[in-house]
Amino acid sequence: MNRPMHVSEQAPPSLIPNEGWHCSHFFYLFDRAGLETLPEGMIEEGAAELIAVLDPSGSDAPTRLQTSIVSGHKADFALMLMDPDPLKVESVHQRLMATQLGSCLIPSYSFVSISEISEYVPTLEQYGQRLVAEGEEEGSATYQTKLKAYEQREVHMRKQRLTPDFPEWPATCFYPMNKSRRPGANWFTLPQSERNALMTEHGRSGMQFAGRVTQLITVSVGLDDWEWGVTLWARNPEYLKDIVYKMRFDEASAKYAEFGPFYTSYISTAEEMLAHCRITTS
Repeated sequence: MNRPMHVSEQAPPSLIPNEGWHCSHFFYLFDRAGLETLPEGMIEEGAAELIAVLDPSGSDAPTRLQTSIVSGHKADFALMLMDPDPLKVESVHQRLMATQLGSCLIPSYSFVSISEISEYVPTLEQYGQRLVAEGEEEGSATYQTKLKAYEQREVHMRKQRLTPDFPEWPATCFYPMNKSRRPGANWFTLPQSERNALMTEHGRSGMQFAGRVTQLITVSVGLDDWEWGVTLWARNPEYLKDIVYKMRFDEASAKYAEFGPFYTSYISTAEEMLAHCRITTS
């Protein structure tokens, strides 16, 4: 998590982060008994309203809006929303509840966070120091090539961490997590250098899944009950299982991580979600 700015650097009061976007995950169940009491025409009109609210290209839509069909009983569908303005993000939930189907929607879980550049992502200077520590000669052709490649990657990495594009992959998973404060395994008492080393190892495990899984870590310290939110997208659901299992063996996870509930879902349009949930027939 980034450190707070010095007092002299404080920006004017605003809801807009100095960098990054607000991010909310919402999960909903349909009240089946309530739906049975609604006239058929009201369900059709409510479905049309819901589809309009969840249109990513709508005039009132946040910068990023993704709908998915949740696997299991914890929810019927999920939304992932991102925008610089938190009220624009939250307005999707309010507009959804204000539709004619709103009385039959049960919010089952939500998570509030902000995108960030992790303090464990090395600067260009730190990356150069890492290369030297790994045996590269500072200033050598190989050193310069690797440093230049990292500099070019860093621009894309920053964008994807702060203002990400959602990949068009079919499977996604969300879970909240904390870093442990247990006696003998308190992450927050470790020296910065040790935390950096552990997160470097953790990051290398994740890189083995490049092209199969992409990840977004958002920070929720001071915003929600957990400290971070993890969103994964995968080309195939089995890769979600594979990456989580692989990374559990890293010390940063095995010793210092605590996990909340997992929500696995499959990307869809609002129309597809309503049909899947048997709210509409097509």
